[in-house]
Amino acid sequence: MHPRNRHTGRYDFSALTQSVPELSAFVRMNPSKEPTIDFADPAAVKVLNQALLKTFYGVDHWDIPPGYLCPPVPGRADYVHFAADLLGSVNGGEIPRGDGVRVLDIGVGANCIYPIIGRAEYGWRFVGSDVNPEALTCARNIVEANPSLSKAVKLRLQTSPAVLQGLLTAEERFDLALCNPPFNTSLGEAAANAKRKWANLGRQETGKNFGGHEAELCTPGGEMAFAWRMINESVPFGAQFFWFSVMIAKVDNLPSVLKALSRVKPAASRVIEMAQGQKKSRFVAWTFLDPSQQASWRQQRWSPPA
Repeated sequence: MHPRNRHTGRYDFSALTQSVPELSAFVRMNPSKEPTIDFADPAAVKVLNQALLKTFYGVDHWDIPPGYLCPPVPGRADYVHFAADLLGSVNGGEIPRGDGVRVLDIGVGANCIYPIIGRAEYGWRFVGSDVNPEALTCARNIVEANPSLSKAVKLRLQTSPAVLQGLLTAEERFDLALCNPPFNTSLGEAAANAKRKWANLGRQETGKNFGGHEAELCTPGGEMAFAWRMINESVPFGAQFFWFSVMIAKVDNLPSVLKALSRVKPAASRVIEMAQGQKKSRFVAWTFLDPSQQASWRQQRWSPPA
């Protein structure tokens, strides 16, 4: 994990249950006599998330309805921290912080995890977009219930199949775009992947999955097709963003995504590798700003490095 990730060690269930007492009902001892929860139980994972978000990120009120994606907080935090390093890499090693930094979270979901972490860790402001009105209602409830988020996070419904088109005004500027697209091509593929997760946890599949509505779990063509659309759509918005980025869960998709990126001729691109235990992931980032434009952007929007 990233060295600034707050979840690099074992979970401190004593502290977490003090923060959210409801978690104690799900804590049990593993064969090594260490406290844990059943990570195959969506209810347990949801309460664990509530405890993590309250303990580490100051979010007192976080809830999602049954059936929505309940993401692993440590992995989501890694994306935010590595993206922060990406901003710092073009700012003399100093990560831009505070309200002056504006981030677009494409596919914010009902859980609103990236804005929660990015706001708490770096003080960034967010716009979160989603195609699901119910998911946005859930995210809005989280934002409005927590004063730390209410003035820093705005939410928008994307009413078309496009990723960026129709979502932004010509005057808007964003320092960063985050996107963790669905990587399944269909609900059938999502179900098969869920079944494998159950098997990896040594459990029989019970008809439950790990949470997620259709728009959260799959998209036509999977993450590769989504990344292609985002890359192509980013071209006319090139002057409005410093960095675009998109998560690529399947390493086999990376060559095709990089080929698509080469066709639009960005000024610079990066592949940022991440790892959480045995799980490997990565995100691809690109910018259309040349060095002179980058310098102007930093001067106008970011505090100069110390």
